[in-house]
Amino acid sequence: MKVYYGVDEFPQLKGVVLTMGTFDGVHYGHRKILKRLLESAKVNNGHAVVMTFHPHPRTVLFPDQTDLRLLSTVTEKIELLASMGIEHLIVQPFTLDFSKLTHREFVERYLINQINMQRMVVGYDHQFGHKRQGNFDELLKLSSEFGFEVEKIPEQDIDEVVVSSTKIRNALLTGNVSLANQLLSYNYSLCGEVVKGNQVGRTLGFPTANIYLSDNNKLIPSDGVYSALAYVNGVQYKSVVSIGNRPTFNDSKKSIEVHLLDFNRDIYNQNLKIEFVEFVRTQRKFDQIEGLIQQIKADISIANEHLS
Repeated sequence: MKVYYGVDEFPQLKGVVLTMGTFDGVHYGHRKILKRLLESAKVNNGHAVVMTFHPHPRTVLFPDQTDLRLLSTVTEKIELLASMGIEHLIVQPFTLDFSKLTHREFVERYLINQINMQRMVVGYDHQFGHKRQGNFDELLKLSSEFGFEVEKIPEQDIDEVVVSSTKIRNALLTGNVSLANQLLSYNYSLCGEVVKGNQVGRTLGFPTANIYLSDNNKLIPSDGVYSALAYVNGVQYKSVVSIGNRPTFNDSKKSIEVHLLDFNRDIYNQNLKIEFVEFVRTQRKFDQIEGLIQQIKADISIANEHLS
């Protein structure tokens, strides 16, 4: 997949079939639209093009709101779209000036004059342009004026299984990663750098990799213990992930700790990807260290069952 950081980088192509949106998480509902995009491009002997926006529009339009939590970073979104077979991706910078374009200005200036779009595929509830005043009916009017075709994916096709980014976020925030994975159609993941912690896990006989996330908007699942798959240099390992503030040690700092099973190498400063599989238990405080050690052993046993 070719990635263009702005429409100015996009080459002149014939037969462009385009869809656009934030596509946070590239979940099941998004994939229905993207699959139709690919089918339409193939039938029309054209090129499947996706336009998304970065940073997320909410961070630009409402900078004082700090509660936005995203299902995918821009890097993860690129990987997910590439895995679907999308040919061309435009990551359009989203600015305040850009947000003030009317839907007509946006279509004429960007989609027609610069991208040379011939066909557009959108979901039934698609909105765009200043104050989201553009919709499917407006696209139909503009299609007659500018000579492109527009196709709407019906509500029943997208909502065959009720999916929304909000529903997925709520599932993750309550620890229900199995439901989130079902709605996403893949395992929810975090990726970050392994940094040094206080090495308590090592003294207990269960060394952990502490993960630092560089994107503050990336959603972290609810505090608790999870079975997960970890990837070091592309190699998969079974693992147990603990998210929280380590109540047994009265630690007020929240951390993401990963214990990789059958693994004992130094991976400081390396990137580690973890895919959540199942919720194991909530965080709890132990009066004695021996109680914590026995619980960790039980967590590992449960994780092995989940991952077998």
